Amino acid sequence: MNEFIYTSPASRVVFGAGSLRHLEREIDLIGARRALVLSTPEQRASAEQVAAMIGDRCAGIFDRAVMHVPIETAREAREAARQAQADCAIAIGGGSTTGLGKAIALESSLPIVAIPTTYAGSEMTPIYGITEAGLKKTGRDPRVLPRTVIYDPELTVGLPAQLSVTSGINAMAHAAEGLYAQDANPIMSLFAEEGIRALAQGLPKVLANPHDIDARGQCLYGAWLCGAVLGNVGMALHHKLCHTLGGTYNLPHAETHTVVLPHALAYNAPDAPEAMRRIAKALGADDAAGGMYDLAARLGAPLSLREIGMPAGEIDRCADIALQNAYANPRPLQRDAIRALLDDAYHGRRPASGQAR
Repeated sequence: MNEFIYTSPASRVVFGAGSLRHLEREIDLIGARRALVLSTPEQRASAEQVAAMIGDRCAGIFDRAVMHVPIETAREAREAARQAQADCAIAIGGGSTTGLGKAIALESSLPIVAIPTTYAGSEMTPIYGITEAGLKKTGRDPRVLPRTVIYDPELTVGLPAQLSVTSGINAMAHAAEGLYAQDANPIMSLFAEEGIRALAQGLPKVLANPHDIDARGQCLYGAWLCGAVLGNVGMALHHKLCHTLGGTYNLPHAETHTVVLPHALAYNAPDAPEAMRRIAKALGADDAAGGMYDLAARLGAPLSLREIGMPAGEIDRCADIALQNAYANPRPLQRDAIRALLDDAYHGRRPASGQAR
C-alpha cells in the first residue's frame, strides 16, 4: 500500500442542464450583494444574460478578459471591481475569464462564482497565471479558488465543435500529468482516469452533433474531474512547456496543450509506465502518446506548433526557457531530448511512444 496525503479544498459544484437558474441562490450562499460580471469581448452577450438574471445585484460588466491574463488587464479589472464596490465576481466563459477572476481575487480575496462554458478546468484549481513582459508566471493560492462552480451543459452548446475538441484535450492534459505527478494519490488517479475516459468518449459525439446535450454533459463532467486533478496535485513537463509557449509567443492556450500533450507523454513514458497504461486504457488505445495523437487527428485538431502560430527558429530558445527553473518530472529534464520533443511538436510528427531519446 502506497503512503500518500490527500487534501480536498473547499469548493461547491452545481451540475446539470439548466443549472444557471440557481445563480442568485449561489450568490446568496456566499453572502454577496454586488457582483462584477467578467467575460471576454466575444462573450459579452453571455455576461449581459447573467447581468439581467441578477438585476440590481450586478455591479457592472468587465468584458476585456484575454488569454494568459496580461498584468495590465489584471490591474484594470482590479480597479473596476474596486470602483464598483463589488463584493464578488462572476466569471462566465473559459480559462481566460476564470483566470481574470483569480487575478482579482489574488489581491482582494473577492469570492468567485465560476460558470464555465469550455472544458478548461481552471475553475477547479487554486492555480493562477499572470503574464508580464512576455513571461507567464504561475502560482497557487487558496484565495483564487472559486467558491462555487455552476456547470450547465446548455451553456457549452455555443462552443464551436473544434474549440470543444481542443478545450477537451487541454483538460485531458491535466489528468494525464496528474497520474505521474510527484504528489499523486489514488483518489486523484481515479478522477484522472475517469476524466480522460469521459472526454475521449464524449468529444467524438460533440463533433458529430454539437447540440447533443448529453454528450456536452459527458464532456463537462470529464473536464470537472480533470480540473480537480489539476487543482490537487502538481503538474510537470507538459504544463511547463505550454506555459512557456503560450506566454512567450502568445499561442492559443487549448491548441498548444493539444499539440504538445502526445509528445510530453512520449518523453515521460519510459519513466512512468503505470500512468501510461492507465491513460491508454482510458483512451481505448494501445499506448498513451500514440493514442492521444491519434485521437486529436481523428477529431481534426491541430497537430503542430507551426500551424498554431509558433515562429520558426524558436525551438532552442523555448527549450532554454523551459529549463530555467527546476520542477518535478518523472524523467530527468534533458535539454537535447526536450529540444527533440519540441521539434517533433513543431512539425506535427506522430510520437514514437515509450522510446527514450
